[in-house]
Amino acid sequence: MTEPMLSGLRILAVEQYGAGPFGTQTLADLGAEVIKVENAADGGDVSRSVGPHFAPGVAPDRASVFYQSFNRNKKSLCVDLARAPGRAVLRDLARSADALLDNLRGDVPARLGIDYASLKAVNPRIVCAHLSGYGREGSRAQWPGYDYLMQAEAGYFALTGDPDGAPARMGLSIVDMMAGTMAALALLAGVLDARRSGVGRDVDVSLYDTAMFHLSYAGNWYTAAGANTRREPRSAHPSLTPCQTYATRDGWIYLMCNKEKFWRALCECVSRDDWIDDPRFVDFAARLRHRELLTRLIDEVLAPRTTAEWMERFAGRVPAAPILDLAQAMRNPFFAERGLVREARCDADDGAGPDGGASFGLLANPIRTPGAPAVDRAAPGLGQHTRELLSALGYAGDTIDALIADGIIR
Repeated sequence: MTEPMLSGLRILAVEQYGAGPFGTQTLADLGAEVIKVENAADGGDVSRSVGPHFAPGVAPDRASVFYQSFNRNKKSLCVDLARAPGRAVLRDLARSADALLDNLRGDVPARLGIDYASLKAVNPRIVCAHLSGYGREGSRAQWPGYDYLMQAEAGYFALTGDPDGAPARMGLSIVDMMAGTMAALALLAGVLDARRSGVGRDVDVSLYDTAMFHLSYAGNWYTAAGANTRREPRSAHPSLTPCQTYATRDGWIYLMCNKEKFWRALCECVSRDDWIDDPRFVDFAARLRHRELLTRLIDEVLAPRTTAEWMERFAGRVPAAPILDLAQAMRNPFFAERGLVREARCDADDGAGPDGGASFGLLANPIRTPGAPAVDRAAPGLGQHTRELLSALGYAGDTIDALIADGIIR
């Protein structure tokens, strides 16, 4: 059987909440051994208690569906890194790790001894990936950082929603997920280089830098041409049209004619071939000048039929999508066709306790590759693998018991 792509990659993850766990979960889904290092002093990752939805039949310390959304296929080790014996445990783990990823405030990794300068003596090949709010250096290194703050300051609020409405964030914690993915990419690049050179390093990603980088073309329109892109009505593209929402008989549809061939196909599908050679609509520039008129005309021509009827007519010819709410998106037949929900199971023999055998559905990793297991492991209980991991390092049972008694591990 084909092995998962990242089999043999061991990652320590000093992480909590969303951004870091999202990135390391991607690596765990691809076969990496991700050891989630949680604080023994404060009950572990705060996301374990985030509601409002909890998986039935699952132990309270891992029943949060929010927590499960970021931590499947991982192991949990609970240790107090604020105390010297806890840092010693982490250094012992670091000897056999390829990488460590943290998503702590920028000034914290060095203090806890989880940067390259602190760990290279025990493992010169280790890669330390740091995901912070605003970076580990500079005037904001000590600032806490969260997704919505980044969206606000990076211009996302000003680019989202209708121009007549209040500034609005995107509906998801998109910066967290983008930054987690960038941190996972940075970690893999660091490990690849360390395997070539024999020398590890620090690599840094911040939420703020990621948010600004993903402004992409809109940001570059400003850096190169001084253009201040703003929100457009109907969630329209700033320069291409038709590329926005349009009204149908029973709702809304998004059309995206971002090539001239798609504009011609749209005209044919709505039986308005005369628009193709109309000087007002003859090319992108002309259509942009007359976007308000074109919006009204397309609304009128789409009004007699439902969104589903238009989707059937446009299928494969005109780039189009129905405007769905979340529940409708999850019931979409194409979603089912793609198999985008996978079972996550609390195995009865993994020390899970009373929830052993419980299972629930989680959204599937979009990377498809041979070797992936048919069923995911549910996110672990707090400290579920602590004893197993320390025993594998050679810790005697009485030593582990003493560390537990002292509150160093859990």
